[in-house]
Amino acid sequence: MIPVTILTGFLGAGKTTLLKRILSEPHGERIAVIENEFGEESIDNELLFEDRQERIIEMNNGCLCCTVRGDLVDMLKNLHVRKQSGEIQFDRVIIETTGLAEPGPVAQTFFVDDDVAEHYLLDAVITVVDAQHAPEQLAQNPEAQAQVGFADRLLVSKTDLVAAEDLEALKARLRRMNPRAPVSLAHFGQTPLSEILDIRGFNLNAALEIDPDFLDTDLHRHSHTDEVSSFLFKADRPLDADRFEGLMSAISQAYGPQLLRYKGVLWVRGSEHQMVFQGVHMLMGGDKGRPWRPDERRETRIVFIGRGLPRDTILKGLSQCLV
Repeated sequence: MIPVTILTGFLGAGKTTLLKRILSEPHGERIAVIENEFGEESIDNELLFEDRQERIIEMNNGCLCCTVRGDLVDMLKNLHVRKQSGEIQFDRVIIETTGLAEPGPVAQTFFVDDDVAEHYLLDAVITVVDAQHAPEQLAQNPEAQAQVGFADRLLVSKTDLVAAEDLEALKARLRRMNPRAPVSLAHFGQTPLSEILDIRGFNLNAALEIDPDFLDTDLHRHSHTDEVSSFLFKADRPLDADRFEGLMSAISQAYGPQLLRYKGVLWVRGSEHQMVFQGVHMLMGGDKGRPWRPDERRETRIVFIGRGLPRDTILKGLSQCLV
């Protein structure tokens, strides 16, 4: 049976950073990655791979536990057929859910569909928790609470941004919420693979204790409020770095609490490298990405996810940052 890891955590917790670390390790395994984004376009191929001949399987415009879960079943079945025919080879599957997903219905897939259950083994639900923003996220978002509750392992990220006593308080809170899941730290995705892969951590009985209706596929168990939305900024002209930095600083100051997540790949004037830009609330930063290839179309793409964001104002401001 093919082991499957569900990688979850709220928006901006560090799931993609952890996934990039897993994929870059010399473990000698082929990993099929299925990624779900809450938004019209994903930029994580650029974040994960420098060689674009490699691709992740993307499911956009929805949450894995909502409208596209049927697509997940179809994808898993199709992957197995292609593996059996020799078209592709892989040793395990990692599913990275959108930060707005509750992992329970995703895990349910491996028990309620006979074909999936015959060929795939749900190894574990791994939840990444943002040390800086978790107290607020857990208080305001049922999805964040469910992600902690269903976890078989809890990895706390961004621990360098909080005081030692606040970190200990968060760890104690997580243990109260989920006593059976070990809590460890993951600085920039650095954690032993032996603690997150092939751990046989998922326990159906424990899942049923958390949610007695776990195996009931008829219940409508999850919805997103209309106030959470996403939009994309896309441009085929370079950005002026100073104007962009000034604008994003102003946006984060004005709308920080509403900005759940924003990330993008930027074309910056004067640079021959992509700029990878990411942020959560008022915390943001950029890193130099891979070089632009000579035959590659250069463009900027930034995805914003938030509550009640002034979409038109932000898009107009970004347009004014173009050279």
